[in-house]
Amino acid sequence: MIRISRLAPLLAVFALGSAHADEVQVAVAANFTAPIQAIAADFEKDTGHTLIAAYGATGQFYTQIKNGAPFEVFLSADDTTPQKLENEGDTLKGSRFTYAVGTLALWSAKEGYVDARGEVLKHNQFKHLAIANPKAAPYGLAATQVLARQGLTDTVKDKLVEGQNITQAYQFVSTGNAELGFVALSQIFKDGKVTSGSAWIVPASMHDPIKQDAVILNKGKDSAAAQALVEYLKGPKAAAIIKSYGYEL
Repeated sequence: MIRISRLAPLLAVFALGSAHADEVQVAVAANFTAPIQAIAADFEKDTGHTLIAAYGATGQFYTQIKNGAPFEVFLSADDTTPQKLENEGDTLKGSRFTYAVGTLALWSAKEGYVDARGEVLKHNQFKHLAIANPKAAPYGLAATQVLARQGLTDTVKDKLVEGQNITQAYQFVSTGNAELGFVALSQIFKDGKVTSGSAWIVPASMHDPIKQDAVILNKGKDSAAAQALVEYLKGPKAAAIIKSYGYEL
């Protein structure tokens, strides 16, 4: 059985308790929700282990991990947070690696609203622009870098609607509460095409690379399931799924 939980408040996360030998509790960056759910099915079938995931912003997970949350593996939305945890002695040495390189997209749920070069930003005819919290979510930080590069920071600052994480930023747009927003390409992309609405796939040169690192945390250092998951993420089945959602490897 695959059990996937939504991000809960810290107390609820603590209530997960200790994992059994055949379970691995994973903190997953919100942008990677769909890929890890697809990977989890194959992972269980191929290894017999069960993946239990919580989703949220990388910065929030850092705080929860430092406060003793029972995660065994951390799939971050950046490379700096896992490295920081490693430097602070909270991870299994040598386990950190880049499992995906993310892509940022400007997206609207409306067909034809966002042009292929993102000129809709400069036209400035929208009322709301959704982004993830740049202090907690690397995709939100990347969005602010794109706006700064285009000289639009001051122009759009009063129109920004800030989500707690990239999932919430996506929800603002998908529900129509914001006409457009910066999201992870993986949220709107599958098998080579944008699945709904209209989007501008932001060139990687317009922001810092979104290198997403995975690491085994101290609570998972003796877990066979944690080790199996990390190795599985490096394998061909996981790689094919990750690439199908628009990530680079």
